[in-house]
Amino acid sequence: MNQPYTIGGINLLPEEEKRKIYCDLIPRELLERFNIPRTFVDSQGRSLIKAKWAPGNPSVELALFHQADFPDPILYGHMTDTMNGQVHILLYILNDPDSPRFDVDKMPDGRATKFGTLMRNLEAEKAALETGLTPGQVRHGLRLLGPAVIAFENFVEGLGHDMFFAEPLYYHNAIIFERYGFAYQQGRKLMERIHAGFLPGGDLLKQLDGSTFRPREAVNSIRLRSWAIHDGLLGEPFTNVTMYKRVGRHAGVSTTEDTKW
Repeated sequence: MNQPYTIGGINLLPEEEKRKIYCDLIPRELLERFNIPRTFVDSQGRSLIKAKWAPGNPSVELALFHQADFPDPILYGHMTDTMNGQVHILLYILNDPDSPRFDVDKMPDGRATKFGTLMRNLEAEKAALETGLTPGQVRHGLRLLGPAVIAFENFVEGLGHDMFFAEPLYYHNAIIFERYGFAYQQGRKLMERIHAGFLPGGDLLKQLDGSTFRPREAVNSIRLRSWAIHDGLLGEPFTNVTMYKRVGRHAGVSTTEDTKW
């Protein structure tokens, strides 16, 4: 079989071949930090990976656990093919399993919130905000996005591409992607409008009423701005932002000037 150039193509490969290709997306630093063997099987023979990569499917979901029975993965990735065969990252999460968990992803009765985009567990969100987390985070992150970006670049280069796309779920995600060299396919004008809204006299600045999710300090904080936007500050959901990264190149885009985290 020829070298695949899409996720759909990889999913047609034999199980062990596609497992090897996808597992190369896992940063080496992550495996070393948690002493995870390259077999991704623990000492009791239990798999540390859960995956959805069925033949005929143009997407892949990969979850890596540091312990087979732990409730949250240390890494979760969901990728799909674009219409023209490029790689598009829909969701990418790195969780620190040693940090406290906040149930922002589910209601007290167990219903899924889709990370607060469908419904919101306000008490859990308030506790997460006060502990320094961003919208959608159930635990602190691992600060390994740099190595993850390099792994993605190697992955897409291996497929014969020179770029890949990402979908920032929240405002702060877009800013993080900017700082790792991404540019905008769509949404840059929205991001610039948001920043302008927090400048003196701006319409968003006027809505920072000092409440839990709209603290006045959000004017100078990416993290707190993101919470305020998550709280409905824009009057509409944060959507229709797509970014891309060219392999080996930093786009140098910044829509926030020198606003601190």
